[in-house]
Amino acid sequence: MMKTMQKNISNNPSKNLVSLTSDIKAWSRELGFQGIGISDANTDMSRVESGLLEWLNKGYHGNMDYMAKHGARRSHPEKLIPGTLRVISARMNYTSPKVKDSWEVMQQSDKAFISRYALGRDYHKILRSRLQKLADKIAAKVDHFNYRVFTDSAPVMEVEWAQRSGLGWRGKHTLLLSREAGSMFFLGEIYTDLPLSVDNPTDNHCGTCTKCIDICPTQAIIGPYRLDARRCISYLTIEHKGSIPEPLRPLIGNRVYGCDDCQLICPWNKYATVTGEDDFTVRNGLDDVSLVELFGWNKEEFDTKLVGSPIRRIGHEQWLRNLAIGLGNASSSKRISSALQARYNDNSSLVREHVRWALRQHDLLGKS
Repeated sequence: MMKTMQKNISNNPSKNLVSLTSDIKAWSRELGFQGIGISDANTDMSRVESGLLEWLNKGYHGNMDYMAKHGARRSHPEKLIPGTLRVISARMNYTSPKVKDSWEVMQQSDKAFISRYALGRDYHKILRSRLQKLADKIAAKVDHFNYRVFTDSAPVMEVEWAQRSGLGWRGKHTLLLSREAGSMFFLGEIYTDLPLSVDNPTDNHCGTCTKCIDICPTQAIIGPYRLDARRCISYLTIEHKGSIPEPLRPLIGNRVYGCDDCQLICPWNKYATVTGEDDFTVRNGLDDVSLVELFGWNKEEFDTKLVGSPIRRIGHEQWLRNLAIGLGNASSSKRISSALQARYNDNSSLVREHVRWALRQHDLLGKS
């Protein structure tokens, strides 16, 4: 349901809307967004909708049943929120200014690589709060304003709307790319019934480059703009709750929460700029930490240290599962074998399964 804001003032609605778009963009910069764009919620989405249905029919969404659950509401905003005329898309950078070099961490098999977006506080609350403040500013300017704020919290095709709003284009890895910021940013939206001026889409600037496809460790990017989530390390380590298929485990390396390879290799990310948000700075040294140290956290430590982190939502059991795979792929050492053997009889059958796989990788099974 849309929120309704009213202000009892007498103004010329048309005149208000002419200046309101530029005001919204100015306010967004004041609130810490690096980009803002507006698209028409009623544009033809038939091509996108058919592509989504084909993707779902092939099962590329894996266990993410919510991708299919909401049907046409995903591609038709007015069916999700009646009365929606415009989608306001916002972009906020997340790259920390003092983060350890990602490639260097991935090349040290005893270290844990964590997707760079997850090194600080959870972005959902931060973006939602800023978008709400933007909505409040809009409400203070107009007589009547219906809206709904989204931050990856509903069936919203955020990349598609951001692309249509001129914030960037969809890269071959399926993420949004910007000439000014690469892809290291978060997206959020406001659905509204205000007939605001719309922005023009941006041209695609990927050209013939296929670096993101070529580097994918599990070859999850099966073609330009086509991702099989069932093979994607981000899906496997975050969204997938059960046992990770054995053939994929060695390919995961030391990536224990997400995977940034397709972004890190992208030439456009040389333009990625650091964030000015303190909430996105590295916490708990997670940009340069050993697998063994993280594997030693008990549930209480996991919950306490990761309060406010997006990592916490996967839970301690899944966290240990991911780390066990990383330890299985690491170079053998007494420290690693001791850490694995300490969880040989873990209470979780999921953890035990992956620990024992890791021990077999080091030819240590049975030496507990």
